[in-house]
Amino acid sequence: MKNLLRPALSVFVVLSAVTGLAYPLAVTGIASVAFPEQAAGSLILKDGQPVGSSLIGQHFSDPKHFWGRPSATAPQPYNATASSGSNQGPLNPALIDAVKARIEALRAADPGNTTPVPADLVTASASGLDPHISPAAAAWQVGRVARARGLPAATVGALVDAHTDGRQWGLLGEPRVNVLKLNLALDALKN
Repeated sequence: MKNLLRPALSVFVVLSAVTGLAYPLAVTGIASVAFPEQAAGSLILKDGQPVGSSLIGQHFSDPKHFWGRPSATAPQPYNATASSGSNQGPLNPALIDAVKARIEALRAADPGNTTPVPADLVTASASGLDPHISPAAAAWQVGRVARARGLPAATVGALVDAHTDGRQWGLLGEPRVNVLKLNLALDALKN
């Protein structure tokens, strides 16, 4: 029995040390050197304090801020511990009702804007945590934000343009605007 137990225990201890300690420490060390921002959680700092991550959306409801995509997480929006989509198909009556209610709420917040509401302002992302909106969704909100802040629409529009990221490496994904970064830049403007 001893002849079988000792080698098994030795292999267990060695593999635990390698896979449980050495490998994770090596990967963390390499990531910290090669990708320091991402390894630290892609945190966005304001006055040296973290205010969020560039990878997880935040809920904004003040008319003076740009609003992100609806979040499908519970019990509160953008709950990173409950990441999930709504799993509702395009013909699901609950999704259709939710989209109609979101359109009505957006129209009520900006009654003068009669242009079509971009889809990403009324539908949740697959994760429910998307920190980005399309440039069209940001442009749709420029008038409301400019009026609420007493700024020229051209100034707010220029800020949106400055915070629009193109496709990754010029070919992957779509152009996008990080809502938190845009709102922080907006808050930094002096009226």
